[in-house]
Amino acid sequence: MAWVVDTSLVVDLVTGDPLFEPASTACLQAHLNDGLVVSPVTFVELGPSFSGDDVAAEAFLKSSQIGTTEFWTPADTLLAHRLWHQFQQRRRQLQVVKRPVADVLIVAFAERFQGIITRNASDFRNILPTLRIVEPWGLGGWVTGFLSCRWSAR
Repeated sequence: MAWVVDTSLVVDLVTGDPLFEPASTACLQAHLNDGLVVSPVTFVELGPSFSGDDVAAEAFLKSSQIGTTEFWTPADTLLAHRLWHQFQQRRRQLQVVKRPVADVLIVAFAERFQGIITRNASDFRNILPTLRIVEPWGLGGWVTGFLSCRWSAR
């Protein structure tokens, strides 16, 4: 079963970010045999990175062996509905400022896959603590000169 690739990692690849791209690439390569996909929400979020050129975005993702053909399902919608409600309840209680509707939609999509590969683990963990999360690490911060992935603590 495939892993969902978060927008942050695709942007690392597109921009060639010297701080994050090497670790993101290494982590994605480590999970390539399982399959990699982006959610429809991530594809939308990538619009600015490709100046709105969907053909260029699809070509880039295909060349990176990241699938774009997984569709949003009715079950994704129902889960997103429940997760957004739960998040809003927590937000009101804790006075959380961020309103991450895109993150809620990505989590709902990722739940039916192996999990998500992201640099923003805490954003997703706050929405669905049981979601399997993998983070790239290495040159982007934790251990200079060593590139790998790590399971994010729940």
